[in-house]
Amino acid sequence: MRIEHLALWTPDIERLKRFYERYFGATANSKYINERSGFQSYFLTFSAGTRLELMQRPDISKAREGEEALGYAHLAISAGSEEAVDAMTHRLENDGYTCPSGPRKTGDGYYESLILDPDGNRIEITI
Repeated sequence: MRIEHLALWTPDIERLKRFYERYFGATANSKYINERSGFQSYFLTFSAGTRLELMQRPDISKAREGEEALGYAHLAISAGSEEAVDAMTHRLENDGYTCPSGPRKTGDGYYESLILDPDGNRIEITI
């Protein structure tokens, strides 16, 4: 078995699509729009074939941005090397994104940094 895709609700689907395309090289499909419900979605595909679905609907409210909560904790994206983790982290920080942690070696041996996407979702940038 394999995970087919993960999905995120967002209040601004275009902003989040641009973020993942710009910083992580994702490619978006054509936007799906359900006129009756107001639901919109994009599937973003990453170079290794992993997909992330971005979804927006008028009646879905915003969660506690950037806070830890039960459920999914983060999305981990492999940059390939410590140097690439450092470079990506510094690029995102220089562009105004929050980096609550790292880059650093964790207690269990991972090299990673934690950044928040425009909606406050947690992304671990790892080797």
